[in-house]
Amino acid sequence: MAADDLIELKFRLFDGTDIGPNKYDPSTAVGSLKESILARWPAGKQIAPKTINDLKLINAGRILENNRTLAESRLPVGELPGTVITMHVVVRPPVFDKNNEKQLANASKVNRCSCSIL
Repeated sequence: MAADDLIELKFRLFDGTDIGPNKYDPSTAVGSLKESILARWPAGKQIAPKTINDLKLINAGRILENNRTLAESRLPVGELPGTVITMHVVVRPPVFDKNNEKQLANASKVNRCSCSIL
């Protein structure tokens, strides 16, 4: 495969930092991209995914499916040859065990709204 066939991607995290850019084969599965992101996740972030299922990749407003390849997921409209494609990475919030009251109590304290309507 020629180097021209490779797709150059960078991944924008929720806080504006980037992972990449790196070049990937068009036959690379989205699940493999997520594994690469997990392996290169910056240390010290408060929010960190544990598995690839905790991550969502978004390209051109579409959430990419794990079982599809980059070639199947690409939207060629608006992409210029030789440019870096930015994909957004969203980390799903942790799912609390409903049986664990301590986690639920802590979550309700963290997510309180302090708005006042006058």
